[in-house]
Order: sequence, then C-alpha cells, then structure tokens
Amino acid sequence: MSNAKERKHAKKMRNQPTNVTLSSGFVADRGGKHHNGGGKPFRAQKQESFSGTSRQRQTKMTHYSPPEPDVNEQSSSKVMFKKKGGWKAGPEGTSQEIPKYITASTFAQARAAEISAMLKAVTQKSSNSLVFQTLPRHMRRRAMSHNVKRLPRRLQEMAQKEAEKAVHQKKEHSKNKCHKARRCHINRMLEFNRRQKKNIWLETHIWHAKRFHMVKKWGYCLGERPTVKSHRACYRAMTNRCLLQDLSYYCCLELKGREEEILKALSPMCSKDTGLTFAAVHCLSGKHQGSLILYRANKYPREMLGPVTFIWKSERTPGDPSESRQLWIWLHPTLKQDILEEIKVVCQCMESTKSTACISNLLLTPTQEKSQTKLPDEKVGKKRKRRDDGENAKPIKKLIGDATRDPHQLYSWISPTTGILISDLTMEMNRFRLIGPLSHSILTEAVKAASVHTEEEDTENTPHRWWTETCKNPDSVSLHHRQEAIFALLGGVTSPAEIPAGTILGLTVGDPRINLPQKRSKVLPNPEKCQDNEKVRQLLLEGVPVECTHSFIWNQAICKSVTENKISDQDLNRKRSELLVPGSQLVLGPHESKIPLLLIQQPGKVTGDDRRGWGSGWDVLLPKGWGMAFWIPLIYRGARVGGLKEAIVHSQYKRSPYIPGDFPDCPAGILCAEEQAKNLLEKYKRRPPAKRPNYVKLGTLAPFCCPWEQLTRDWESRVQAQEESSVASSPSGEESDWKGDEVPCAPTPEKTHQVSDEVGTSRHDSSEPKGEMDTEYPAQTGTEWAMGQDAARRLPCVLRSRTSLKLLSAWCGPSSGDSRAARRVPSRGQRELTRDACLSILHRFPRALVWVSLSLLRKGSPEPHTMICVPAKEDLLQLRQDRLYCGPQEAKHSDPFKSEIRKQKEKKKIEKRQNQGRTVSEGLAGGHPITGHQAPTLGLWSGPLPDVTSHCSRVLLGFVTQGDFSMAVGCGEALGFVSLTGLLDMLSGQPAGERGLVLLRPPASLQYRFARIAIEV
Repeated sequence: MSNAKERKHAKKMRNQPTNVTLSSGFVADRGGKHHNGGGKPFRAQKQESFSGTSRQRQTKMTHYSPPEPDVNEQSSSKVMFKKKGGWKAGPEGTSQEIPKYITASTFAQARAAEISAMLKAVTQKSSNSLVFQTLPRHMRRRAMSHNVKRLPRRLQEMAQKEAEKAVHQKKEHSKNKCHKARRCHINRMLEFNRRQKKNIWLETHIWHAKRFHMVKKWGYCLGERPTVKSHRACYRAMTNRCLLQDLSYYCCLELKGREEEILKALSPMCSKDTGLTFAAVHCLSGKHQGSLILYRANKYPREMLGPVTFIWKSERTPGDPSESRQLWIWLHPTLKQDILEEIKVVCQCMESTKSTACISNLLLTPTQEKSQTKLPDEKVGKKRKRRDDGENAKPIKKLIGDATRDPHQLYSWISPTTGILISDLTMEMNRFRLIGPLSHSILTEAVKAASVHTEEEDTENTPHRWWTETCKNPDSVSLHHRQEAIFALLGGVTSPAEIPAGTILGLTVGDPRINLPQKRSKVLPNPEKCQDNEKVRQLLLEGVPVECTHSFIWNQAICKSVTENKISDQDLNRKRSELLVPGSQLVLGPHESKIPLLLIQQPGKVTGDDRRGWGSGWDVLLPKGWGMAFWIPLIYRGARVGGLKEAIVHSQYKRSPYIPGDFPDCPAGILCAEEQAKNLLEKYKRRPPAKRPNYVKLGTLAPFCCPWEQLTRDWESRVQAQEESSVASSPSGEESDWKGDEVPCAPTPEKTHQVSDEVGTSRHDSSEPKGEMDTEYPAQTGTEWAMGQDAARRLPCVLRSRTSLKLLSAWCGPSSGDSRAARRVPSRGQRELTRDACLSILHRFPRALVWVSLSLLRKGSPEPHTMICVPAKEDLLQLRQDRLYCGPQEAKHSDPFKSEIRKQKEKKKIEKRQNQGRTVSEGLAGGHPITGHQAPTLGLWSGPLPDVTSHCSRVLLGFVTQGDFSMAVGCGEALGFVSLTGLLDMLSGQPAGERGLVLLRPPASLQYRFARIAIEV
C-alpha cells in the first residue's frame, strides 16, 4: 500500500477491537495467521491443543510464523508483488498447509465475537459528529439539522435517537421575559445609579448611548458623534433647519447679594479693553445675556481663566441699588475649578454655609445604597431572582442631577464682610441648545404656554400650589399673557438672527408630553402668526421688554417642587389608555404640571462681514428631571441631534475659538493640549516606522503640539537681532530702513540659494542637533514651563484688546484681496501701519498671540497643527506672474537621529546578551550615559527644539488649531494663532496689494499653499 492509503486505512481501523485488527500485510498474514478467536494465531492455538505431538511437528509449523512487517513482508516476492494501483495478493499468497481439523465450539465463539464487534463498530459512531454530518458534502442539506425526514432512510432512525437526547433538546425560555429583558440587570435602576457614581450622566444619557459614540470627558459621559453618517446632514440642519444639542454639562455659579458689592468684587477679574463687563447696562437690567473673558484679579492681560456667559435676574424695582440681586455665571466644566476659587477669593467667601438648594434631594446616602445593593442568602454563581417584599419593598429612586456629589458636602459659601452668597448649581438645571433658522418655530410647536387656573376649578388637591398662588395675582396673570403673546410671535420670524443678540424671555409652560404628535414631522415657519407687523417690528428692534424676562426658574424652591411633582410616564400613559376616544387630546386640568423656562437667544456668527448670524438659535433652561420630557417633543418636531463633534464644527464655521482647546493661555487649554498631544503620540507609536511619516525629514519639529512660548520667544530675539544689525549698518537709524521693500524676516541669502522647489535636494546645516538626546517627545520641552511657579509670567498671552484687533484687522486687508480697507483707514480715524504704531502695541502686549482666520486661495484642506509661514519675495513674485501657482515646496531634511537610534538598539541587544547569565550588572550606569532617559522615537525630533522660526526654508509665523474643508464657503478654511511680533514684521514688509498673504504647510507634507489671513472683530 502507498503511504496515503496506509494512513487512510489506519485512520479507519483506529477504533476497531484488537481481536479483529489486521496488520498492514494482511494478505501475507493469511497464510501464517489463522485467527481462531482471542486474537491468537492458529499455530499457537494448535500448539496449546496438541501439546503431545512430536518436536518435528512444531519445527515444521514454525516455518509459517509471521515474518517482520518492515523487512521480510515487503521484500519477499513469494508472498506479495507490486502492481499498478497498490499491493496485490499473488498466487503464492495462500497458506501451503491447512489444519486437518478444528474445534467447532472454539471456532464459533471466535466468529461470534468478531461478528458482534463488527456490528458494534457499524452501529456506534467513531466521532462526535452528528448523523447528517457523516454524509458526503454533496448530500448534505441545511434542513437536516432539524428535519429528520431530509436524511436518507437508513439514517433516519439513528438521527431520531440523537434528537431525543437531552443534549440536543432546546431550552425552554421563560414565558414572562423576552430576550432583551433576560439580558438586563436584575434591577436596572439600581445598576444605572451605581454606574453614575464615577462619571456624571446627563438626563438624556440613555437616549444618546443608543445612537451615539460615547466618550468620558471632563467627568461626564457625553455623546461625541452619531453612529450614522451625518456630517453633511448636521451642517444642513445648522444652516437650513435645526440642530439640537444637550449642554447640561455646562456649570452654573450663582452669586447673591447687593448689586454694588457684586460688581465691586468682580470688576478686577475683567477689563473694558476686551469688551463688555458685568456692569453693561443692557445686561445689568436682565434683558440680555452677556459674555466676557475672566482673568485673575488685576492680572490682565495675562493669567487668563477662561470665557464665560452671565445672566442677571431682572430687578423688581429698577434703579434700587440696595436690592439683593442674583447673577448666574455659565462656564465650561474644565474652567469651573479655577474660576470658582478666584471668585471666592475676590468675594471673600471662605465660609461654607448649608444650602439645601444645591444638594440633590434624590441622592442616596451611603447607608441606603449599601442596604439596597445587599443581596442576602444568595450564593455566588447562582442566578438572582426577583424578590417581592410586599409592603416592605422600598422603590428605588432614579438619580437626577450630579450623582458624584457627596450629600453631606456643602456647595455654597458666604462672605461675612460683603454678604455675597456663592452657590454651585451644576446639574441643577438642564440646558438645551437649538441651532438653525427653524429653532424658534420648533420651540413654539413643541412648547405651549401654561393655562391659567380659574376660580371654578378645584385647585385644592393640586400639587402645584405655587402656580395656583400665582394665578390669584392679576399682575402675574397679565405678565404671563404678555410673555405668551411674545412667544407666539416668534413662530413667524424667519430666523433667530433677526432678534437682538442675547435676548432673554421668561415663560411658564405646560407638560410638553401631552401635545406629543403620533409621528415625527417637520415644522416650517408660519407667517400667519406675524399678522401684526407693528408688534413684530417692535420686537425685532427693541427686543423683549424687561418685565417679560421674569421667570420662576430663579426660585430654587419652585424648581424643586416642579421636579418632585412631575407626573411619571407610566401614569401619563395609563391616563391616555383610559380615554374614551383613543388618540384624542388628554386634558389634565389643574393637575397638569407647570414648568418654568428661560429662553436665551444665541447670536451665532457676529464677527466679519460674511455670513452674519449663521449658527444662531436658542438656549432653553429648564429644571432638572424634565430633560427627556422636552427632548423627545423637540426631536418629534424635526430637530436633528448633534454631539461634541458637531459643536466643534459649529464653532469652526462661526470662526470663534472652541473651549478649551483654542485658549492656550489658560490652564484648561494647556491641559487639553497636553492630553491631545499624548493621544496623538500613542497613535503615532502604534504604527510601524514604515507606515508613519518621518517628521524629522519633513522638517516638522512639533507635529502633535504647538510650542507657543518658544515661538514668541524666538520671534522676539529674531526682531532684536534684525534691529541690531540695521543699527550697525546705518547708525542714523531712520524709520525708512525699517519699512523698506525688503522683507526683514526673510531668510539669509545663503539659505535662500539652498531652497529648491523640488523635493529631494539637500538640507542646510541648521537642522543638526545641538545637544544629546534627552527626551523622545518634543512637546514636553514646550510644556514643562507650565508647571513652574513663575509659569504664568512666561506664558504667552492672547491679544484680546478690541482697539488693537481693529487696527490689525485693517492692516491685514479684506479677505477679498482688494485695497478697499486701505482706502477706508483714514476715514475711520485709525493710524496707518507705522513703526510707532507697531511699537505701541508690542509695548503693551509683549510675546502675544493673535487669533486669526485663514482661507486658502486654491485647493487644499488644512488640518490641526498646520504651520503658518511667511512667504518669501520670490513666492509673491511667482504668484503675481502665475495666478494658478500653488506654492513652493520644502526641501527634504536629513534625519540626524537615525544612526544614533540604531546604535542604541545595538547597544541594548549587546547588553541583553551580556545580562542573560548575570543577576546584577556592574558598571552599567557608568558605561552608558543614556540609560536614565527614555528611548527616542524614530521620526520625531529628540531633545530640546532648535529655533522654530528659522528651522525650515520659510519663516514660521504660527500654527493652526482648527482646520478642514468648509462647506459654507466651498474651500479650505483654518483657525489658529500667530505671533504678534511676527505678524507686524510680515505686514510691514509686504506690498500693500499683497498684504496678508501667508503659506500653509501640513505637518506630514512638504507642499506649501497660499492662504489669506484675516482678523475678525
């Protein structure tokens, strides 16, 4: 037999009984082995039966003993010979001597044993496969696994026996639970409450978790982006329809006290140079929402804390300064700790006071939580069954608000000297943002003003006593009707941008779940609601009257009552099912919940001349516990929901900085940049060196961070060196030398000749390292100074002076590229671009950054950390000659660290071999000076960064923080910061017609592209 056939034969016979197993040479054994039962040869049995025969007989029989299978069996030609197709039995393969007689009983027993073994082998399976799996593949059918009649008839009986076994029986499912319910926790509410202890859940968390990619940020679980592809759909919603966002994670700080004391305490934290303050007239009356930048007390323009928005409660008696006022300050959660500590310092509020308004009444104490989570008399590994304790069962309440708060910790502070009370109202209210022209139309459809209780109605048993008392006051009823009329006028306004920026409207509405439609619909503006054109014109010009800004949401006791007396969804659905006419309007009368709201208009894009009012909308403030009750009706009216990614796109298209990533001069912005750099570095290291860009060869010193401090410092030293060289060349020091045709920041002639527009040329020697490699990550050298005690002094500040920004905006020229701005400068009374004007700005704001917007002239899509560079004279000349010129190319740099990294790897291998047989290596620290540092990464600059401005052929001016293809303008747009010193130096050297042109180069590219810089105020 061939080897394949032998293996196949052995596989078939591996489970056979030993008494019928045939050897490989079964034909040859037939002459010498007559199996006579028990597996013994016939010769041996014969010797046992006839032991008295002669010795010659035994000798003669030994001639037929079985030969060795590996030598005699295959070499003997007398027994077997080879033919085509395998080994065959030959004519001499039979036994030459047959026994004369046999014992019938012994022979029959042996044959019976063989027959029974054969039947057992046939009926018993030799593998774990089922019957239908033993069939050839071409005879198998899918239905055989559950339908026995699909099998051949000879196998049906065996398959039926297999199907009757308990292993193959289907498990009986519990009839009182569906598949989804069986997978849930035994107590879903208890499990949700436990999971909220580490990260705060918004009230819309469950809705978002089913439809969004969730991330843990800033101590919250937030929806980052939808699971469906909706980037363009969300942009269309912001532009033409409505986009809904849950901003309940924003923090609210409340200040109570006398107006003059609050203004006196907060005035050192803001500056009139940046815009409005807390004392703005239209904001102080409570008619509008204000926004400003907070600094540490008397530290402007440095030590910035972050941007905030604020709302004053409208005063009852206008003009009374002694009346106690309320102020709400809304801020991002990353800015809360620093701003709260600074406000406590300036208000001298160091004493804590007990405030029941700030403590969530629905939080469980540790003892209650322990008693609820305790499961007695249950063994580990057993299924927990639902227990019914009858009357003793205590219902588990849903956590509302901040579940990470300690109920015994106080969240309010009072000043004994000024009398100011500071309260932390974080997660005590819900804040929804509607963006788009249909925001107010959706609001007016989803929300209806509350009905006024009449004297005929029975209001004694109603839980809403506060509304009953309000309806008894004629002035309050009249004010409610005025608010209702103004709210109805909003339904016919074309866009929220037509209403004055920051307008506030107070309102009390009914339960929005009662008016919920059966299907989702799309709401459109209804011009019929604006038939009274005079009232609409007055609303658009003057805004909402001060009296109509009043809302009961300022009263914490009323908000607590509204939250506690909310009708559950279960009770509401039960009452719907009891209606005589299914689907008709449910009328609850005085038992209907009344919810106080506060509507705040968001102005959208307020800078620049193009797309004014884009992204405007409304913010809705409502008490906690009512989030989902308002969320679903807004969605059913046609609002599309967005997450954190859509918020970034919204700020990018408004050309406004995003919190906290676009604030490099505040502590939260620094921490955000460090975290982003760490994530990008980990992502970069996950790729092999051949599948990731080598940033050293591309001339990118900091691909994952923006070294702002080093950028401003290098520009300052660069300008000082230029001034010293100009003074040395011309002792008179005329101003005309500073403002000449030659660009002062251009590279030296030696470097300019080495620049090539084609990739592959050699790099000049400025990229060589100037020291040993002491760190693998260049961003750490640019952020270590933030941890020192005097880090705030060295931090670069961002220019936010409106006067200086208007000057820079006029000097940069319009975005269209014409010279209209230059002609308008004298009429505005502004100074021209002179040396004295630049020095006055630099003297007030040394080492400052400027927020700029960039628009590419031709193709290209910028990305974060893209470098903003100053174009050379030859670049502008070539662009002037060829308008289709894309831009120059950076020459490829050399990698000076590649050989050193290889040497370090070889040293590590040698050390590993030497230390294999040792337990303690002596002299290792002295022989290798780099053992104390982390190994550098191939492709990243190691060690302290060189001069970032002159590292490449084009002088570096700044970095991009946001950038992508803009669907609003149809080209690539970017936002970022540039050095104020470098910007003034560039503008002074560029021609008036080409002033404001810069070059952009992504970190992983060598191609520069032209863009126009603009400063919008």
